[in-house]
Amino acid sequence: MRVCDKFACHRAYMIARVRYRPSIDRPSPSTTTTPTDGLRHTAMADAKAQKRARFEGVFNTLRDELLAYLRQEGMPQDAVDWYRRNLDYNVPGGKLNRGMSVVDSVEILRGGALSEDEYVKAALLGWCIELLQAFFLVSDDMMDQSVTRRSQPCWYRVEGVSYIAINDSFMLEGAIYYLLKKHFRTEPYYVHLLELFHDTTFQTELGQLIDLITAPEDNVDLSKFSLAKHQKIVIYKTAYYSFYLPVGLAMYMTGIPHAADPAQDPYALAQSILIPLGEYFQVQDDFLDFAAPPEVLGKVGTDIIDNKCSWCVNTALALANPAQRKVLDENYGRKDAAAEARVKALYEELGIRARFAEYEEAAYKRIVALIETIPERPTAPAGQVALRREVFKVFLDKIYKRQK
Repeated sequence: MRVCDKFACHRAYMIARVRYRPSIDRPSPSTTTTPTDGLRHTAMADAKAQKRARFEGVFNTLRDELLAYLRQEGMPQDAVDWYRRNLDYNVPGGKLNRGMSVVDSVEILRGGALSEDEYVKAALLGWCIELLQAFFLVSDDMMDQSVTRRSQPCWYRVEGVSYIAINDSFMLEGAIYYLLKKHFRTEPYYVHLLELFHDTTFQTELGQLIDLITAPEDNVDLSKFSLAKHQKIVIYKTAYYSFYLPVGLAMYMTGIPHAADPAQDPYALAQSILIPLGEYFQVQDDFLDFAAPPEVLGKVGTDIIDNKCSWCVNTALALANPAQRKVLDENYGRKDAAAEARVKALYEELGIRARFAEYEEAAYKRIVALIETIPERPTAPAGQVALRREVFKVFLDKIYKRQK
């Protein structure tokens, strides 16, 4: 389908959808707040904004370093200007959770506030994750022929960009290795950083491959779907780079060594916690796409109309009788508001909300048990850092029972 056709189809669907908005959407529960609550929330918001602003300040420095390299190599000014525009448009505009998690994790592992040099290095590693994220998103939007990203046109849809975006995505990825070499080449953990970024990139691309060939938007075939395949997609496409990568980088930066015995390796332990955590996050994301009202979620869920290999549809497929399976086959992945409403009604009939609640509690208990395998008061040789439970608790607390 051509991009313009897809955009027109999507627009027509969204207009029609208002008429068929399911009555099953539950309003968010009302809450009573006190003046003290308001002051606390304001203070927290201010602290969060300051934290983000400090992190963003490091991006400006790194962007200027990358542009200086192009000038040093004698690149023409229009190439320098193009790269700056690519970086500014695609890298800093998201939530930045992955990048800032590196800083948070280093602070927890160090046991306190970081020196300016430590902060800049941790933030630099965080921005390398954001560059990786930008590389994935620019290329993913072209593969999916998406229209918007972060409330603005996808990069390839910006006037004059088009397929140059392919090379632009490569340049976003290439920036990671330029910055790592410039700032970490003399560090004993430099090779570990390189390997972690290369491994994680390949893992994410494997997850993207499975997703693309399982659930193409223009060819609905639910026989390709399964909960096992969904698990494989979310682990490889989301969990490694969104959860393990930030913590792994923080662990290397703080000098946590690998153990000679693989069964005692702190990196294997971290991965055994963070991969299930990332899987839980994505299942939760899939459920909220179906169940959360748009005014709470902050967007209109589109997994059903986009033929996503979501936890909800895979759970429904596992539960459905032949008549219910027929409803899914005839309505899932259709750009039609009434078809979407029929799928949502079937989800309610099959008790997807209750199934998710059971899944969430089981996942939470499993992850807590894994976290508790880390000693509550860890010890390490003098001058070394030990893995701490708090690193993982912070991640879990952010996502458990979240509503958006």
